[in-house]
Amino acid sequence: MRLLVSDKIARKLKDRHQVTESEVLECFANRVRKALVDDREEHRTDPPTQWFIAETDAGRRLKVVYIQLNTEDVALRSAYEPNTEEERIYHKFA
Repeated sequence: MRLLVSDKIARKLKDRHQVTESEVLECFANRVRKALVDDREEHRTDPPTQWFIAETDAGRRLKVVYIQLNTEDVALRSAYEPNTEEERIYHKFA
């Protein structure tokens, strides 16, 4: 898997969420449940935006939002610590 991160997203991860690209990669490697599709109107993309919640190697839980471009490439949209509602939705549907 190749993680594609734009400069804008990299700045947002660092400045707003204090998340590193390494942590995002760890979450992809440590994921134990499936990803969900974000089908909210304002977040619809083609291909669809997907998300999951997983832990980093250090045990930090992150919500990872991405677009699967093809079999190898993933475009990162965001990653941050999930809120209670996001945790509830993920555990209910994933």
